[in-house]
Amino acid sequence: MVVRIGSSRRKSRHKMTKHKSQRGKINITRYLQSFNVGDAVVLKVESSVHKGCYPLRFHGRVAIVKNRRKSCYEVSLIDGGKEKTLIVHPVHLQRLAK
Repeated sequence: MVVRIGSSRRKSRHKMTKHKSQRGKINITRYLQSFNVGDAVVLKVESSVHKGCYPLRFHGRVAIVKNRRKSCYEVSLIDGGKEKTLIVHPVHLQRLAK
């Protein structure tokens, strides 16, 4: 039987890299941003924060905020015809432009 070598972040070099001008400390408003139930958000990983990160195959997908769990949010999206729920820290979420 074949066993996959590596972690869940393997083959993610380009998804996890930042532009040269974006490196350094993160703005505190990214941590403290709030969303309402029903808001559409884009899953964009903040590579310098590992807490509350989602599986990287959902990177760039649009999701709907369903609930708030302490400092994180429950978001749901459709993947392969099924609704999936993720628990994501707000630093990895970006409000969808209308």
